[in-house]
Amino acid sequence: MAAKKKKYEVIDSFKDLQDGNKVYHTGDRYPNPANKSIPEERIDELLSSDNKRGKPVIKEVE
Repeated sequence: MAAKKKKYEVIDSFKDLQDGNKVYHTGDRYPNPANKSIPEERIDELLSSDNKRGKPVIKEVE
């Protein structure tokens, strides 16, 4: 059985500089479209304060 893909929600609006400057607003799903391949390192960066905003901008959701 394949591992279930994790889902994320934007908790602070941001412009994704690694996704053609796509703007994500609070409450949006990340990534959009949901089947878009995002490197695990990028997800970790957005989940932490180790990014240009200096704070987490997404959270994992069920």
